[in-house]
Parts: sequence; C-alpha cells; structure tokens
Amino acid sequence: QVQLVESGGGLAQPGGSLRLSCAASGSDFVINTMGWYHQAPGKPRELVATISSGGSTNYADSVKGRFTISRDNAKNTVYLQMNSLKPEDTAVYYCRAVAARRTTFNSFLFWGQGTQVTVSS
Repeated sequence: QVQLVESGGGLAQPGGSLRLSCAASGSDFVINTMGWYHQAPGKPRELVATISSGGSTNYADSVKGRFTISRDNAKNTVYLQMNSLKPEDTAVYYCRAVAARRTTFNSFLFWGQGTQVTVSS
C-alpha cells in the first residue's frame, strides 16, 4: 500500500496564500504521477493540478496563474502553492498518487485523507 499524508490546509483570507504538502510512503511502490483534487460541498471531486515524475504539470483553468504544483522525488512529496486565493477555492483538497508495484509493475491509484482549505474574510 501507499500512504499519503497531507498537511498545510487551514483558513486564509481572500488574496492570501497557503501551501499544501503531501508525503507518499510505500517502499514496494514507485510513485509516478501525483496530483491535487478538490471537492466543495455538494459538488464532485475535481482536478486542481497534476505533476508527473518527470515534472510535467497540468492545471485546471480556474487555478492557472495562481497555483503552482511541484514535487521532490527524493522525498516522494508533492506541494501545492496556492496564491491569490478566492472564496470559491474553499474545499477539501485531496492528494492523489499513481504508483506501480516494483515487482509486477501493476499501477494503482491512492488517495490521501483530505485537508480543508477555507478562504474567507
């Protein structure tokens, strides 16, 4: 199994910043693409940003220019720097990782437990 431990959520004012972190552990797996998704109350879970093991990134249109995803492959950790936050960014943010078992190369999808981000004055 791969465990994903998220941190960094909380309360921010509109226009403020927060930084989320997600550390992946699981020695039997190779971590490939990692990403962040968010889910607001009553809405489906949606893509925020993803980053491949090679550093290629993909962003939702709603966060382009405001959020930056990055990763430290040595630490199997992915980060989400969120700037110019808006009230509509309020949601639970989930870390996701695609990981391949070292022995069989079968890929699996893992989710973190989620961290609340609230943007309010």
